[in-house]
Amino acid sequence: MTIWTGEIKELEKLYESFKGHLPGIVKELEQLIRTDDANVVMLYSRRCLEVIVTDLCECELRRPRKTEPLKGIIDKLNSEEKVPSHIITSMHSLNSLSTYGTHPKDFDPEQVKPVLNNLAIIIKWYLKYKDFKIISKSKEGEEKFENINYDDSAKVKSKPIKRSLLIYTSLIFILIVVSVVVVLNLPGKKSGDITKLEKSIAVLPFKNDSPNDSTTYFLDGVMEEILTNLQTVKDLRVISRTSVEQYRNQTKSIHEIARELGVNYIVEGSGQKYGSSFRLRAQLIMAEHESHLWGESFQQKITEVEDIFNIQIRIAKSIANELKAVITPEERKLIEKIPAADLEVYDEYLKARSYFNNYTKESLNKAKEYLNSAIEKNPDWAPLYAGLAELWIWIQQSGWEQPSVAGPKILENLNKAMELDPDLAEVHYQNAVIAQLVEWNWEKSEKEFLKALAINPNNALYRLMYAQLLLILDRDDESLEQRELAISLDPLNPATKLIYIGTLVQAGDYKTSLSLMEEALATNPRDININGMLEIVAYKCKDYDKVIRAVKYSLPITIEEDAFKGIEKIYSESGIAKAYEEIMKHLEKYAENNYIGFSEMAIRYIIANQPDKAMDWIEKGFELHDPIMTYITRSGHFFDTLFGNPRFIAICKKMNLSLPKN
Repeated sequence: MTIWTGEIKELEKLYESFKGHLPGIVKELEQLIRTDDANVVMLYSRRCLEVIVTDLCECELRRPRKTEPLKGIIDKLNSEEKVPSHIITSMHSLNSLSTYGTHPKDFDPEQVKPVLNNLAIIIKWYLKYKDFKIISKSKEGEEKFENINYDDSAKVKSKPIKRSLLIYTSLIFILIVVSVVVVLNLPGKKSGDITKLEKSIAVLPFKNDSPNDSTTYFLDGVMEEILTNLQTVKDLRVISRTSVEQYRNQTKSIHEIARELGVNYIVEGSGQKYGSSFRLRAQLIMAEHESHLWGESFQQKITEVEDIFNIQIRIAKSIANELKAVITPEERKLIEKIPAADLEVYDEYLKARSYFNNYTKESLNKAKEYLNSAIEKNPDWAPLYAGLAELWIWIQQSGWEQPSVAGPKILENLNKAMELDPDLAEVHYQNAVIAQLVEWNWEKSEKEFLKALAINPNNALYRLMYAQLLLILDRDDESLEQRELAISLDPLNPATKLIYIGTLVQAGDYKTSLSLMEEALATNPRDININGMLEIVAYKCKDYDKVIRAVKYSLPITIEEDAFKGIEKIYSESGIAKAYEEIMKHLEKYAENNYIGFSEMAIRYIIANQPDKAMDWIEKGFELHDPIMTYITRSGHFFDTLFGNPRFIAICKKMNLSLPKN
C-alpha cells in the first residue's frame, strides 16, 4: 500500500463518475489509478493536466496549443480570467511538481500526494466546466456528476459562452487541416505516406543519472538494444543511432529534434547502474505537442542477463503497442530473444562495442581485447564473433593490417557467428558486403542483403550498401528507392550522407551530387573523401577549375605548396591533362615504395589522357582483388572512355560485370 492510496481512491471515484465520456482524460486516468510507481503517477498526472489545458487553449483562447509549454498557457488563461484563480494555483502546483515524473529524477514520495490532490481539484472544476453537473452527494460527501443533454433545454441554464456546436465543428475541422498540413510537410517524406508518418520514431541517447560516467557504456547498450528491437518491426520507421547521437546533451526542444529528424515520436530515457542494481525510466512522447503517450519506471536487481533483457523487451513492445504497430510472429521472436551469455560476458561485450564508435587504432585494439576475453569465458555466443569480424573489417579498411592477415580473421569469425546463430542481421550484412567487394559474387551478395534487411528493415547502412550492389547490377530505379529509404532512416549522419553522395556519383547524377558535395565542403573544405568525389564529378562536368581545387585535398600524398603552385601554373597555361601529367609524376614516385590503390592511379591517368597506363593499374587492381574494382563500370561512368577497350572488356567478363545500358 502506498502513502497516496487515499488520493488514488478519490480519483477512482471521479473516474467512475464520468467513465465513458471525455475519452482523452479517461485514458490517462486509467493508467494513473492502476500503478503504484511514483514516477508513473507523476507522469500521468501531468498528462491529465495536458489534456485539460490543451482543451482550454482551444476553447477559451481560440487557438490550438501546438508546442507551447503548459506554463505559458496556464498564465494566459489566468491573465484573461478564463479560469478561476484557485484552479490556476492548482494547475501551476501540479505542473511544477509533476515534472519530476516526466523528466525522471529523485524526489520525495510525499510530493506525490499534493500532485494528486491538485489533480482532483482541477478535474472536479473541469467536469463542471464541461457541463457535467453534480446531481447528488453520498453520505460520505462523494460528488457525483452527470453529463448534461445539450438538447434538453429544461436542464441547461444560461451560462458564459462555452463551445457551441458550430464552434466545436469548426475547431475540429481546423485541427484536422492543421494535422494534415503538419504531416504533409515533414522532411523527407512523400505527401501521401501518412501511415508511415504516424509510426516514425527516434530513440534519443539515454541520460546517465549516475555521477560515475564509467557506467555510460552500459546505458548505451540498453538504449541500443531497445533501438534494435524497434528496428526489427517493419511497421515502424526508426531513425538510426548515428543520427540521434548528436542530441546526447541536447538543449533543443523535443519538437525541434523531431522536425530535424523527420519523425512524429521521440523516446527519452534515463537511468543508472550502481553495483548489481539498475534503474531505468523511459517515456514515449508525441513530438507535435510534446505530450507524453507512455512512460514507465523500472528498478531491478541484476542477477542474470535475462533481468536486463526483459526490461528492454518490455519497453520496445510497449512503445510498438502504443503506436499500434503490427508485430509479426517472426519479429516477436527476434525481439524476445535472450542472449546465451552470463553477466560478465555481456558486460565485456558492451564495453567492446563502446570502443567501436571511435574507429582509432587504439580503440579498436581495446575492443578486440574485450571481445577475446569474453570469448574465452563463453565461446558459444554468436555476437562476440560478429563483433570481431566487424572489427577486423575496420582494421583492414584502415590499412592497419594486410588483407592476407585480416581476410582469414574476418571469414573465420563470420562463419563461427553464422554457425552459432543464423538470425543475426549483422552477420548476413557482412557476408553480403564480402560477397560484393571481395568474392564478386553478386547473386550471393543480394541474397545476404535481403536476409539482413528482413531481420532489420530499418538499418540505413544495409540499404545504402544494397543500393550500391543494385547499381553494379544495372538496376538503377531499385537503387534509387533503397538510397532514399536509407537517407530517411539516418538523415543527419555524415557517413550516411557520404555514402549517399557516392551512390549518386556512381549513378551518374552529377547535378544532385555536386550540390550536396559543395554543401558538405562549406563546413569542411579539406575533407578528403568529398574532394575525391568532387574531383570526379567536376571532371565529368568539364569544370576543370573545381577539379584542380579538389585534387589539392583529395590526393593520398601531400604535395608541397610551391610544387602545387607549379601544377596550377601548368593548368592555367596548358590545360587539365598536362597538369595531371605532373601530378602523376609525384604519385608514381610515391608508389615505388608505398602501397597505393589502383583507383587513385587509374582515375588520374584518365584525366592525364594516358588510357594505357590507366589500364595497367586496373589490371593490377584485378590481380590484387581490390574491393574498389566492383565499381569500375559505375563510378560515375568515369571509365567510359575504356568501355570499348579489349583489356577492360576482358576484366568485366571475368568479374561478371555488365557495362551500363546508357
